[in-house]
Amino acid sequence: MEIYQLKTFVTIAREGSITRAADILCLSQPAVSAHIKALEDEAGFLLFERNARGMSLTQQGATLLLTAERLLHLHRELLAQARQLREGAGGQLRLGSNRAPSALILGRLLSRFAEQHPDVEVHLHYGSSIEIEQAISRAELDAGFFADSGSTSPELFKLPVDSFGVYLAAPPAWVANPKSFDWSVLAAMPWICPAPNSCCGNVAEQLFQRHKFRPQKQINVDHEKVTRSLIAGGVGLGFLHADTALEAQEKGEVVLLGDVQQQVPLYFAVLAQRQEEPLIAAVLTTLRENVIQ
Repeated sequence: MEIYQLKTFVTIAREGSITRAADILCLSQPAVSAHIKALEDEAGFLLFERNARGMSLTQQGATLLLTAERLLHLHRELLAQARQLREGAGGQLRLGSNRAPSALILGRLLSRFAEQHPDVEVHLHYGSSIEIEQAISRAELDAGFFADSGSTSPELFKLPVDSFGVYLAAPPAWVANPKSFDWSVLAAMPWICPAPNSCCGNVAEQLFQRHKFRPQKQINVDHEKVTRSLIAGGVGLGFLHADTALEAQEKGEVVLLGDVQQQVPLYFAVLAQRQEEPLIAAVLTTLRENVIQ
């Protein structure tokens, strides 16, 4: 069995169609069919059955699929290791980070990693937490920091590295007693809300569900600095990360309502199937040994 035949087998199993598999693999349909016939001849049984929806795995084919996927994963690891050996200890690491509050952890990681792997060129990309998470899932980034947004990404290996609190803030003098207030009164005020798939958006949604209300007026803003300015300017209530919230309160820009609404985990993540690649294994080791307290 050849690697290219296994790639064809796995692609048809995923797509359920010889036509779509041929497009993905940039092969002709007869070539794809020939790959499968060669595999079936060697195995001694059919891998697929044709039906009205396309191609479906036989029971024997489904059993072989798991092993075929493992072999392809090992093949990718072999190529990655060969590339590392060919290029020496160096390489390129595409690292992502949300803009806050991972700056201190990111700085420690970059400092230690540069000392231990001076030949590795690090390309740093900033974005929102959801952008970083999705880019790692699509293999557009090798690894990165992001805050928990409530989404599930089973394809990622996520290592908790820190957490931060999120406060609900109001313009000065909007709430008579910031420690004791009526949620129904707050519901009638304007709210500045982040995107639903952001860390603060997830906190907001849980708060609304917990207190059984929806703001009567909602302004959507997806940048914390803008949110802080709008709260300070008397536009509405909003959510701020703990460091920003406490600084703004100390300067008299906002008042914080109650205690921390929620602790949000901060993760460092890689694709689970790439953990053993030399460069990614190296950055995970540096993180575990030198950064995580």
